[in-house]
Formats: sequence, structure tokens, C-alpha cells
Amino acid sequence: MATKEMRAVYAETLVELAAEDPRIVVLEADLMRATGTDVFKAAYPDRCFNAGVAEADMVGVAAGLSTEGKIPFAATFGCFASRRAFDQFFVSCAYARLSVKLVGTDPGITAAYNGGTHMPFEDLGIMRTVPDLDIVEPSDPVSLRALVRELAARPGCAYLRLHRKAIEPLYPEGEAFAVGKARLLRGGRHLAIVALGAFMVGEALKAADILAVRGVEASVIDALSLKPLDAPLILTEARRTGAVLTAENHQVSGGLGSAVAELLAESGAAKLGRVGIKGEFGEVGTEGYLAGRFKLRAEDIAEAAAALIA
Repeated sequence: MATKEMRAVYAETLVELAAEDPRIVVLEADLMRATGTDVFKAAYPDRCFNAGVAEADMVGVAAGLSTEGKIPFAATFGCFASRRAFDQFFVSCAYARLSVKLVGTDPGITAAYNGGTHMPFEDLGIMRTVPDLDIVEPSDPVSLRALVRELAARPGCAYLRLHRKAIEPLYPEGEAFAVGKARLLRGGRHLAIVALGAFMVGEALKAADILAVRGVEASVIDALSLKPLDAPLILTEARRTGAVLTAENHQVSGGLGSAVAELLAESGAAKLGRVGIKGEFGEVGTEGYLAGRFKLRAEDIAEAAAALIA
């Protein structure tokens, strides 16, 4: 697959699914153009619903549609999907054992010019507390297409963290993926870097190149799913290398860093380092500036890795 906007892949996949399954419906909170689902509305106008700037209401409508046997994909910016509509999603969807797929777009620093109020550094931590909830963050267009299809087929609720912008493919077209299964992108003997999401997986791979020049061999794991976490793969690499570094576009507390810390604490498999937001609010800026500001760049990952194994 050629480099393509992730939101375009998301919307096209929903159109394909809708052609196969009449239960697929799409909901938006007045962000159809931002999410790219205007193509779905054009193809299936009677299965696309705009709730307006009322995210909690959108989730309530999605719950109602799910009770009637539909499979709703409801999307809005990640800050609103998590912070603003959490109670409705928790009670009306997850607690009710329905099958609503909530989509939070522009994760972490990718919110860029929308600024600190729209920059979700805590959405994974919020959602991770919900029982029996699938949480996925695809890293490229190929994994996104496959995981959207997987979520549509899986019963129960899900939270999809969606990078909207263009990403170069990491995987070959047609590659199969499963919720809860990570991928080992690169092998190494000194430490394992576990990264989540399109932005951080790319930076982790660059960091591995930087470390290789210094004589440090780092394996890189694309987590893909936060919940369920691929514990077998992470523990295998942890025991083999003795050191694990997590890298996420999110607070280090509550998200990937916390999930892996809990896993390693219970197993005693390896020492741990974490790259991510260190208890700060977001701010306005380009992705490049924000990556430097919050120390999420490949160079920052490499430095943390070197410190971890020193």
C-alpha cells in the first residue's frame, strides 16, 4: 500500500465493510470532513449520522443503534471521545455489554495546532480502566485496515486510537493482524523497545538505527494493541534482553508504560524505562516542535535506551 492518510484508509475500510454487512453504521460529532467519513455518507447516507457538537449524545445514539443489532463506529477527537463522553460510553455501551466501536482521532501531539485542550495525553489511561474493552492503535495504513475489520467482527466495545495524517506503510499489503497480537519489527540483544502508535513506532525504528551506530542492538516491538496486551511476546523479549523501554505518545502513567510496568513487575523479567509525556499538559505547535518539547523523538528514545542499559 502506498503512503496514504490514515483517515482515508479508515473511511474506505468502513465503506467496504458496509457493502458486506448492512449492520455497519457511522456516527460523527460534526467532524465528518476531519475524520474523512464524508465518503461513507456519500455511499450510505441512510447509515451515517451526524450528532453535531454533542459527543455524549453521539455515544448514546450509538448505544441505541447497537441494541437494535447495528455495529456503530462513532468518531470524534480523542480528547472528546475519552474525557467528555466517558460516562456515556462506560455505562450505556461497555457496562450494557453492547458492541460500540469508539474512535478517538488526533492522539497525543498529533493534535498539533488544536493545542493543549485538544491534545489527549490521558485517553488510554482513562479507557484502560474499562473492563473487557479492546484498545488498539494501528501503526500504518495496512494494520489500520486490518484492525478496523477485526474490530467490526469482534463482539463487545472497542476504543480505536486513530492517527489521521499520512503514514508510510510498515507492512505489506494484505498482511493479517489480530487484536492483542504485537509484531516484532526488528531483533536485538541488548534491549527491547515497545512502541505504540503510528508516530512512536516510526521514531522507535529510527532510534534503533541510532543505537546500532553506537553498537547497541535494540529489538523493536509494534504493540498495536494496548488491551489486550501481547504479554507473551513482550515477556519473551524482556527475558531475552533483560531491559525493556516503552515509547508512547501519551502520559507514561496509565498507558503503555503502565501496562508493561505491571507486566514486568509481576514477572520480574526485566528492568524498565519509559518514554512518553511526564505529567504535563499539551500545548500548541507543530508535530516536530512538540516531539522535541516532550522528548518523544528518536534521539530521546535512543538516549533513554542507552541510559537504561548502562
